[in-house]
Amino acid sequence: MPAGSPAPISCSAVPSAGPPVRSATRCRICDRGYAMPVDHVTVGTEPPLALDGFAEWIVQRGLLGLPLEDQLAGFCQRVHDAGLPMQRANMGLATLHPRWGAHTFIWRPGFGAVERTPRDRSFQQLDAYRRSPAHYLRARKESALRRRLDTGGPFDFPILDELSAEGLTDYAARIVPYEPLTRRGPQGDSLNGIFFSCATDRPEGFDGGQLAQLDATLPYLALAIKARATLDVAQTVVETYLGADAGRRVLTGEIQRGAVQTIRAVIWFCDLRGFTRLSDSVPRDELVELLDDYFDALAAPVHDHGGQILKFLGDGFLATFDLTGHDDQAACVSALKAATELRDRLPRFNASRLAAGKPVMDFGLAVHLGDVLYGNIGTDDRLDFTVVGPAVNEASRIQALCRPLGRNVLISSAFSRIARDCRQTLKSIGLHEVPDLDEPRELFVLAD
Repeated sequence: MPAGSPAPISCSAVPSAGPPVRSATRCRICDRGYAMPVDHVTVGTEPPLALDGFAEWIVQRGLLGLPLEDQLAGFCQRVHDAGLPMQRANMGLATLHPRWGAHTFIWRPGFGAVERTPRDRSFQQLDAYRRSPAHYLRARKESALRRRLDTGGPFDFPILDELSAEGLTDYAARIVPYEPLTRRGPQGDSLNGIFFSCATDRPEGFDGGQLAQLDATLPYLALAIKARATLDVAQTVVETYLGADAGRRVLTGEIQRGAVQTIRAVIWFCDLRGFTRLSDSVPRDELVELLDDYFDALAAPVHDHGGQILKFLGDGFLATFDLTGHDDQAACVSALKAATELRDRLPRFNASRLAAGKPVMDFGLAVHLGDVLYGNIGTDDRLDFTVVGPAVNEASRIQALCRPLGRNVLISSAFSRIARDCRQTLKSIGLHEVPDLDEPRELFVLAD
């Protein structure tokens, strides 16, 4: 070979035993066809991808904390524009969420936005995952998989049959692991890292050299994705356990003990009746399910009308409708609409449970209004982001009167005085002694 000549282009496929097989998968260099599946690829037959400065660009986008969809869309579009003939890309990412187990992201050229699909923890989703290339790679602790899609099938993964039916010809999948989160999938496989796959409709399939370039960029993508995904997980966790507003405050730095502020709010203090009695007779697993079902029913009106649940208190919860910086009347109307919806919803909910042979409970709710201290309270190393103050205590005491007065909802005079737009929906039931308060309080109920 003359000095300075380029290295000869060669085929990297490993032939199967026996003579060459006529197939749709042919190497343009050796002109042979091989039985599939086999990583039958050519190296160096296409120009290198134009990716100068690409790694730095990915890292910069990661530092900006762009949403996951934007990061994947930018990555795929730039790789596509650089010469990789991707017609579809997929990224799979496990998450920590009370409902979702993972998210998948699909990119296609010319479609603009990335399609994001949350994957729940149902058996159907788990079964689909077990039959996926992602599970195959993770369970075997492998990092790469390649399949030709133009051989007529059937294929070893259902998704490949779908992609083949769309006219795609070649498929490559990769796992880029990262730590330190240590999570396990339904079969014990690690869920750390990202799963990335791409497919093309190019008759010859992907070029091996270009795929090698793609492989070199994926760790940078994984690093950028990990940074944003970790933030998203942190936000989900704090909002799940603290509530949306309190969670945002904690993540933005309000974590010092004594960092509190006075806010004006409508206070909901809600309690389930009969839980103690049922806890002695209902099996433990059913008891947790019972609480979850009732909390779903009781909390939905709060969320639907703009309130936030600050704390679950055994068989009850504390919620607020913030009046600070908002239209006081609108917030009061929302809080009362939520109370009315709960009063009307629970009998139907209990009827459905009785029809199914399940135990039922009743509820008591106090609606009050006042100033509360909102912020971090606790010890140096164990804090609670909550509300405290005389108004919270009064709401609790009023709620305790629901059972003896035979009412599901009791509303304070403080709320009635401020909530002018709600007065026509309230009816006074007179003055009543409230435990631990010096003077009787006028209480109201929802008008029929």
